[in-house]
Amino acid sequence: MLKETGADCVFWNRRYDKAERDVDAGIKADLTARGLTVASRGGRLLTEPWDIRTGAGGYYKVFTPYWRALRAAYVPPDPLPRPASLSGPKVKSDSLSEWGLHPTRPDWAGGLAEAWVPGEQGAADRLAEFLDGPVSQYPDLRNRPDRESATSRLSPHLRFGEIGPAQVWRATRHGIDMGHLDESGAMTFLSEIAWREFSYVLLYHNPDLADENYNPAFRHMPWRSDRDAYDAWSEGRTGYPIVDAGMRQLWHTGFMHNRVRMIVASFLTKHLLLPWQMGEAWFWDTLVDADPASNPASWQWTAGSGADAAPYFRIFNPITQGRKFDASGDYVRRWCPELEDLPDKYLHAPWEADAATLKVAGVALGDTYPHPIIEHALARLRALDAYDTLKQRRSAA
Repeated sequence: MLKETGADCVFWNRRYDKAERDVDAGIKADLTARGLTVASRGGRLLTEPWDIRTGAGGYYKVFTPYWRALRAAYVPPDPLPRPASLSGPKVKSDSLSEWGLHPTRPDWAGGLAEAWVPGEQGAADRLAEFLDGPVSQYPDLRNRPDRESATSRLSPHLRFGEIGPAQVWRATRHGIDMGHLDESGAMTFLSEIAWREFSYVLLYHNPDLADENYNPAFRHMPWRSDRDAYDAWSEGRTGYPIVDAGMRQLWHTGFMHNRVRMIVASFLTKHLLLPWQMGEAWFWDTLVDADPASNPASWQWTAGSGADAAPYFRIFNPITQGRKFDASGDYVRRWCPELEDLPDKYLHAPWEADAATLKVAGVALGDTYPHPIIEHALARLRALDAYDTLKQRRSAA
């Protein structure tokens, strides 16, 4: 492409994963040796991971003080004026159809195509739609997986650089300053953008974040090895409807609501006692917004091994989580249609229904829908015992 275009300068947005940094350093060295001007810029983040420091000079390891420091330090740059015209050399570019990559049968990508509009315009439209109304109810509705429009769904666009966090910040702050946006909802939304920034701080200063426990004590965790349990989790057949709905949504659309991500991650690491790395790898392979910083940081947060993490003994009950955040059952009924005729009372715990109710609803446990892979109360006790073992091993080390 350099030869075809005659370019003498190459620029790109900086990357922060260690493997990516090593690749980019090699590209810079090679192109510089060939006489080209080469530079990377920090367009993927609001601030560089090394910019915001604690009073002692280190990086922030707890989100709340980091969020305060970011708000105090960050001023979005003014955008450059739109050029009157933009011309460039004509370059031969293949179409995707020429590459023969489109799936035929089964059309596994059909659900992704239905759910997303890739590109800068799709990202801009999604941001405008979100700021036009849903952001005002964001603090109240963001945990509702049945309300798709309640969250921005910008994460894939941010992941692939189709919109920058500075654009999101500037548009949101402008709406607040002009009195067009509810400040509480808008700032809660921006705090989620800040969580993404915080994850990159953690990744930059801990290059092995995707593989190694941030908290080294978790090396002593007695994780189990159970392929059947992992397969049931990844395929959405655990017998817990909110978990299964989330895993099926992920497979079909490449996305999962954030509340449900926490539920399924807690289920894998605490109900099934499987290492968080297995879940992180599955999300990396299946999420359209799989991010080298947010993905491992979020998994470690839920597992208890991460920075500013939820305590390990905080074990989500998938039944009460489903009843609280999907009270109407719309989310579960969409992704687990075999349960759609169950009354709301039993939807998140089908095994509690009597035989007559199950028959009327067309549900045969163990046939049309699985029995729970493990009883919640038993799983909770087993997880707490495992955590006690971790503490004993750490003390003995």
